[in-house]
Amino acid sequence: MPDLVFDDVSISYHTSGRNSRGEVAAVKHVSLELPSGGTLGVAGESGSGKSTLAMSVLRLLPRNATLTGSVRIGDTDVSELSFGRLRAVRWAEASIVFQGAMHSLNPVHTVGRQILEALELHITDRWRTEKARKERVKELMEVVDLPPEKADAYPHELSGGQKQRIMIAMALACEPDIIVADEPTTALDVIVQKQILDMISSLVRDRGISLMMISHDLSVLATACSRIAVMKDGELVETGEAHQICLDPRQPYTRQLASAFPVIGDPASRMNPISRRERPPRPPVEQRHAMTDEVLLEAHGLNVTYHSGRRSVHAVRDVDFTVHSGEILALVGQSGSGKSTLARTVLGLQAADAGSTIQFRGKDLPHKGRQLRAFRGQVQMVLQDPSAALNPKLSVYESVAEGLRVQHFDGNEEDRVAASLQEAELIPPAEYIGAIPQELSGGQRQRVVIAGALAIHPEVLVADEPVASLDASVRGEILALLLSLRERLGLSALVITHDLGLAWNIADTVAVMYQGRIVEHGPTEEVLLNPQHEYTRTLLAAAPSIRDKAVA
Repeated sequence: MPDLVFDDVSISYHTSGRNSRGEVAAVKHVSLELPSGGTLGVAGESGSGKSTLAMSVLRLLPRNATLTGSVRIGDTDVSELSFGRLRAVRWAEASIVFQGAMHSLNPVHTVGRQILEALELHITDRWRTEKARKERVKELMEVVDLPPEKADAYPHELSGGQKQRIMIAMALACEPDIIVADEPTTALDVIVQKQILDMISSLVRDRGISLMMISHDLSVLATACSRIAVMKDGELVETGEAHQICLDPRQPYTRQLASAFPVIGDPASRMNPISRRERPPRPPVEQRHAMTDEVLLEAHGLNVTYHSGRRSVHAVRDVDFTVHSGEILALVGQSGSGKSTLARTVLGLQAADAGSTIQFRGKDLPHKGRQLRAFRGQVQMVLQDPSAALNPKLSVYESVAEGLRVQHFDGNEEDRVAASLQEAELIPPAEYIGAIPQELSGGQRQRVVIAGALAIHPEVLVADEPVASLDASVRGEILALLLSLRERLGLSALVITHDLGLAWNIADTVAVMYQGRIVEHGPTEEVLLNPQHEYTRTLLAAAPSIRDKAVA
């Protein structure tokens, strides 16, 4: 079984066109070694060069990339391989689990067909016949703990965790010696994340596979990897045993990464997200808004049922909840628990069952016309993926102004857009107004989405996984912004999340949702430090922790 060696690797991209930055150095003089049967985690935020380094293993870099130094699998320099030999190495000797399972799977083919493709390209004596290849697919489905019949499903028919398992099955198909996993658990809920990490660890242990895992979350890497390398701005900052990197980091940047994700129960991170961004001055104490007893948004006996032919699915069951003025309520649960359905129903985007009651300021939720439009001016949604929420062809100004035009705003549009960008801490607004989404970072894009919601002066934000796709430090910036908006503007928020650390960071109250029901609801400290329901305890046990995992 070969080692994977990066020897003084530097990778740069040549850019051209209107926004050309010339030669951009993505990786700078990195030397690392993944020994046979070993596990290596590579940590860092977006732009650190970690994914570029991972893609160099199988020469998957774009044409405008230039690599110096050497990447070796055993004694073989990958850069010297002919295309035919490289094709043989891919899948059979080394394979990659790509970051976005939904974007990496072909939507028009069944997942079984896509696993078969790898076996057909790399035929061995074990699966020389079509029958043997189909048997191998069944075997792989069992390895990743999926029913064999799921091989006949299309990607859109599978959950996020199931799609990620299919990606792992594809990577294992040809029995490679090395697997490179690029952010394999990003945006997965804590239960599915734990399942995926446990499965990866088991495969590495039982099959002797070498694993290189990429992530911005040190607690995830500590779960699966014995050694961790930390990258920043293309350079290697620190390398060491997982427990040393997580518990006793020597470099300031590593300490920032280690502290970016809060420890539930740690008083220092309660209502205090970690952020490297300088926060604006807080208003005087007498002008700060806080949670009050005034009820803004409430639901009673809320039920939502989806009908498909003769089949009915009860997505939300007998839910009661309230959002008070100035309150941040975290609605926590894993994928499929009904959280997002509840959010859409509260906004009038999904019909509730007969007998359900949704009220804003004591009045029933309107269902059409001017009343519904006016209600949506008071309750605005912040979507999970800012890249998908923003039209790539529209400028920041047009994106923020869109809601004002829908609401027939009759004031000075330019002033309101600028003020909204200022409130979202995109300062000075003039620097961002003409930009398009691809010219902004992930955190800046999320701030533009929030600015668009703020433009029409809502009283409540419904934020669906607002930081799930963001880096550690950017995550802290957005959470700090939500707290600041509450303090400065009195804004209330219903935050949909699978991240219990987020709830500890910013939420006044927590509601835990399981199989369509709210099974526990109360002040954050009570729910997270003294959970009464078994499902809440399961969520807390599944949440990755640097302290627990690195010591284990």
